[in-house]
Amino acid sequence: MQRTIRLAISTCPNDTFAFHALINRLIDWRGLDFQVELLDIQTLNERLLEGSLDVAKTSFHAALLLAKEYGVFASGSALGFGVGPLLLSSQQNSRPIHEEQITLCPGKHTTATLLFQLFHPHTTRMKQVVFSEIMPALQRKEADFGVCIHEGRFTWQDAGLYLVEDLGSRWEETTQTPLPLGGIIGAFALGMETLQQVQELIRESLLYALKYPDSALPTMRHYAQEFNDEVLKRHVDLYVNQWTVDLGQVGKNALAELSRRAVDVGLLTQETELRMIES
Repeated sequence: MQRTIRLAISTCPNDTFAFHALINRLIDWRGLDFQVELLDIQTLNERLLEGSLDVAKTSFHAALLLAKEYGVFASGSALGFGVGPLLLSSQQNSRPIHEEQITLCPGKHTTATLLFQLFHPHTTRMKQVVFSEIMPALQRKEADFGVCIHEGRFTWQDAGLYLVEDLGSRWEETTQTPLPLGGIIGAFALGMETLQQVQELIRESLLYALKYPDSALPTMRHYAQEFNDEVLKRHVDLYVNQWTVDLGQVGKNALAELSRRAVDVGLLTQETELRMIES
């Protein structure tokens, strides 16, 4: 009997775009059986760390912590230039400088939190909340700063907030590599043959969406925090690129750089290499 594969992705538009064809069975599952969930990124990280998912989207920060049990699929990642999280403030001309200030982050094991710790170490107190709560909390002035991800990258000005720093641009200037935000990882316990089949399906689902982009809009709208189609399309244009189709050597180099930086700030004890799953 075919084992059910516990698959989970985030609700962000680039994931629902890439997996639209797979989760709606517009492509042949080729004998595999998926149980699909859509969750926020920190919940995904936590579920993976507790071992309750087989294949899932995760922050590359968390993926490094899981490298012994999970490999990263060549397709499905969010990696690139100009894609990083934004450090926002509820007040103009404010900077994170002391521990009486509070910075909201989208999860302990997110790459966004890693970047804040890397570029603003030992400054403010950090509080972890669901990503969709960050901008509303800043608008209510319940915190001084917030690390904003997903659709908020396009809507923060409409929310009356202020840009402190583009953490992704800081990464690019510092490392000269694209920023690896998150990817799809699979448990080695599934066996390499099954993992390679899953990789083929992820790639096929992504190529379907790229060929018929408007077909994914209903799925994207259903799960998105932002329902404006133009914002959703801009999100896909930014986060779905050549490295989403295949991480390649550039992606591998960026992940190695992320590992080195995580060691520098004490989030990893040693440099870690993620094993690539290719079809």
